[in-house]
Amino acid sequence: MFRLEDKDVLVIGLGLSGTAAARLLISRGARVTAMDNSDTPALRQEAAELRDLGVRVELDLRLPPAGQFDFAVVSPGVALDSPLVKELRQREIPVIGELELGWQQAVCLNISVTGTNGKTTTTELVEHLLTHCHKRTLAAGNIGKPLCSVADETKQLDYLTLEVSSFQLETIRFFRPAIAVLLNITPDHLDRHHTMADYARTKARIFENQQPFDWAIVQSEALAMLRAFGVKIPSKLITFSAHNRRADIHLDRSLLISRIEGWVGPLLDLERTRLRGPHNAENVMAALAIGRVLRLPLEEMVAAIASFQPGAHRCEFIAEINGVQFVNDSKATNLDAVSKALQTMPASQPGEPNVLLIAGGRDKGLDYHDLGPLLAQRVKHAILLGETREKLRASWSLFTPCTLADSLLEAVNEAVRNAAPGDIVLLSPACSSFDLFRDYRHRGEVFRQAVTQLQRTTNGVVAAASPTNGGAGQSGAS
Repeated sequence: MFRLEDKDVLVIGLGLSGTAAARLLISRGARVTAMDNSDTPALRQEAAELRDLGVRVELDLRLPPAGQFDFAVVSPGVALDSPLVKELRQREIPVIGELELGWQQAVCLNISVTGTNGKTTTTELVEHLLTHCHKRTLAAGNIGKPLCSVADETKQLDYLTLEVSSFQLETIRFFRPAIAVLLNITPDHLDRHHTMADYARTKARIFENQQPFDWAIVQSEALAMLRAFGVKIPSKLITFSAHNRRADIHLDRSLLISRIEGWVGPLLDLERTRLRGPHNAENVMAALAIGRVLRLPLEEMVAAIASFQPGAHRCEFIAEINGVQFVNDSKATNLDAVSKALQTMPASQPGEPNVLLIAGGRDKGLDYHDLGPLLAQRVKHAILLGETREKLRASWSLFTPCTLADSLLEAVNEAVRNAAPGDIVLLSPACSSFDLFRDYRHRGEVFRQAVTQLQRTTNGVVAAASPTNGGAGQSGAS
């Protein structure tokens, strides 16, 4: 554990991560200055609570305050090429992230999961599996519970189960998982990482401090990409893939098959679980590989996975109304996630598109044309909203009819007007939520409310948007 007493520390950003970092630092005897570039009622309330603990708080601040700091802790939302971070580096103030700080203060081994898609599902699945097998663990990190907020609890744990994002990996220094999982790498966050090479190398940082006795569990396609970029993994390796039969664990129809020495043969039939699709097969493979490393009994792992209930906002069935299904996939914030969702949706008639796709939000710098051929096959109509709606229409209108909407409720109404029995209204946005909503959960809940309201109406049209249900006038962005 790294000593923090009498250190002068600057915390940048007062969201969940920054607040947790400030509280942990002050509890360890550091002198803490915290800052945020916004000034909202919620931030003022948080600032008052932190000041009561002895934290100096500065709001509506664009550049770091004067003074010398031993180091700075930045929240994941703060880009490293921002003027704020550039000034810190010019002043030779070391910069780390909240994940690194929390890891430095934790006292148990961690299992860390990263990848473009599937991180949350796999993290929750691993937590469920370990708990079922009588191992003490907590899920934290990018999943919504900052590592700094649970650092004190690690004394009672066998393992921490961490979801780790590329933004968090940008600011690690010594962070080291005993078991590191890389689920996949597909285009995402190119507005911040700029190139796929930079994005892939950032993801690969999860392995950089590992030792030869640690473990890396990696999708074989992602491993091939890392090797093409010259990335080497120093730890012991297990590969998995839904498409590559040469991987250590692979998918054969619905069976997960192992080629690992001493563990050869079928491990699990996905039909016994609530998880569907090749992408979820890979999430399960990663969890099984973790269990193998930890020497957990296979029969107990299979029982745990069979009892696992996937979380909300991930191809979540909401309702069926007049023969039309409504599915909430709000967590799909990139093209690969949308592609997987579309391929998972059941067809009504062979060769006939039956998905009414609701998409749009804040742009992440992706090439939306790439989804075109799949849209032509599966999407009957696309309803587009948010900052990217014009860009999406320019990219997709050659492949499927597109309509613009001013709010999510308007988009649901438009989808219903174009739907017929056997169709599916799918919210799978391909974009982040921060132009209209607090986060993907808020977006998914507004969709759920719209569908619930739709069930109550007699004519199948949702009532007009209001400031309380996520209409276009409610930004919720930060």
